[in-house]
Amino acid sequence: MKIGVLGTGVVGQTISSRLKELGHNVMIGTRDISKTHANRERSPMGTPPFSEWHKSHENVNLGTFAEAAKFGEVLFLCTNGAATLDALRLAQPENFKGKTVLDISNPLDFSKGMPPSLYPQWANTNSLGEEVQKTLAGAHVVKTLNIVNCEVMVNAKKTGGDPTMFMAGNDAKAKEEVRSILEQFGWSDILDLGDITGARGMEMILPIWVRIWGATKNGYFGFKIVK
Repeated sequence: MKIGVLGTGVVGQTISSRLKELGHNVMIGTRDISKTHANRERSPMGTPPFSEWHKSHENVNLGTFAEAAKFGEVLFLCTNGAATLDALRLAQPENFKGKTVLDISNPLDFSKGMPPSLYPQWANTNSLGEEVQKTLAGAHVVKTLNIVNCEVMVNAKKTGGDPTMFMAGNDAKAKEEVRSILEQFGWSDILDLGDITGARGMEMILPIWVRIWGATKNGYFGFKIVK
């Protein structure tokens, strides 16, 4: 399958690497190709810059947001939450028409340092996932994978257990397509939370995720629904 990944940070890199390992044809998209290649700074988490990662992943194509969106039969949104809607406009919403879009982005506000808060315009009675669906009115947006770190996203077994992964979206066929991808990533306990408004609860999990990470000094965990 041809898959476009928007975002060249560590999440986009990790998703792209795993998709390529699974045999998919992948293009990763960025705002400015030349600036992305020229950047030599490590991320705040200490991960290498994209230019270093791409040297060992040259089989992952690099394009603009618009090129990646047009290329993919399925799209992953791995952009910083605050920049997601702007990235979608640059990617041109018409390039998403009729496609399944996995929204992994989170509306985290780091302006006051750690721990981050949620942007109030995308919390409680709204969500970033819903705004993504409004922006991409012709696409089928499914919120998922945003509740764990990127390594766990693509390998559920890194938690040492069988965690639950949530998803929410308006289109049943798109959710079945997402379920198939999640299963390829090792997720067996997948819980459908209903329409895209389910993204509200999924995004509001992030503040507690950050606190757990801080308390345990371990990012390799997930959440389990015990029935």
